[in-house]
Amino acid sequence: MPGAPRDVVEATDVWFLQHGLSYFVPEKRADVRNALRLKRTVPLVLVVALLAAGAGVVLAWLLEEFSAAPATLVSLGLLAALWYALTALHARQIVTWALGRTFGSLRTLLPMTTRALPLLLLAITFLFINTEMWQVASNLTVGDLWLVVLLFAGLAVAFLFVRLPEEVDRADDHVDEAFLLRACAHTPLEQVCRELIDDPEADPASYAEVTGYERWNLILVLIIVQTVQVLLLSLSVFAFLMVFGAITMTTPVMDAWQTDPPFTPSRGLVQVSTFLAAFSGLYLTVSTVTDEAYREQFFGSVMRELERAVGVRAVYLTLRSRS
Repeated sequence: MPGAPRDVVEATDVWFLQHGLSYFVPEKRADVRNALRLKRTVPLVLVVALLAAGAGVVLAWLLEEFSAAPATLVSLGLLAALWYALTALHARQIVTWALGRTFGSLRTLLPMTTRALPLLLLAITFLFINTEMWQVASNLTVGDLWLVVLLFAGLAVAFLFVRLPEEVDRADDHVDEAFLLRACAHTPLEQVCRELIDDPEADPASYAEVTGYERWNLILVLIIVQTVQVLLLSLSVFAFLMVFGAITMTTPVMDAWQTDPPFTPSRGLVQVSTFLAAFSGLYLTVSTVTDEAYREQFFGSVMRELERAVGVRAVYLTLRSRS
């Protein structure tokens, strides 16, 4: 093969972007490296921290609630990081594809729900009708409750960052000619893949190992898909608790518990349901990653998409190396 046809390379770059693999495109990776340089990130972090801290102090003073300050600081910091990732770090394509892939397969939500939720709801229901749980959750300020939710969410995401790289590393363990042909089917590299496999001087499988930014691209896809699915299940827990609580947690029940100060049923119901839904999200995150059956049902099909990306990338790099 005399060289890499420019139109095939460009078409593959477009395919990568359409499938949430923006870091597989060399030009995008160069932009990300430049955007992560300290001379760009440090000033931005300082400005965001100062503005967020000022906003938090003002809000805490207006509401006369100290916890509003750290809650505002963390929330605005996360929003700024998300904005920078979607723009300068070219994560928009990754997020768009992962969200589309998740919401496009909502038909699997019911099977996932029937597998993951029954035992969880059984335990959560007993916690929900516990006096101590209401004393803790219903008496939290809004800022404190939001910090608790962020704490549970942070622990869940940190767990995913630790465990999901192991899943990604398995995607390039068994790459052979049949794997490459399956991966490149119905892609711009379908014909090129056959030609490279027939070429005794080419070895696309040698490019199968995914490292660096490209590996993080695959990890981010899995994290987003997993987070959205867990969020949907957590919202279903919240909805169940709101309905169940509206039926059972009446004013006479609150009075019978003889709490001081007395609960406000409506506010207490929302806060207890939010607290337990956030805890459920952490539990579901751990369960879906550590349990083999959960893991296959939650993102088995996404893993097959990532394996396909590994195969297409191997052929793509082989093609570019021969240009």
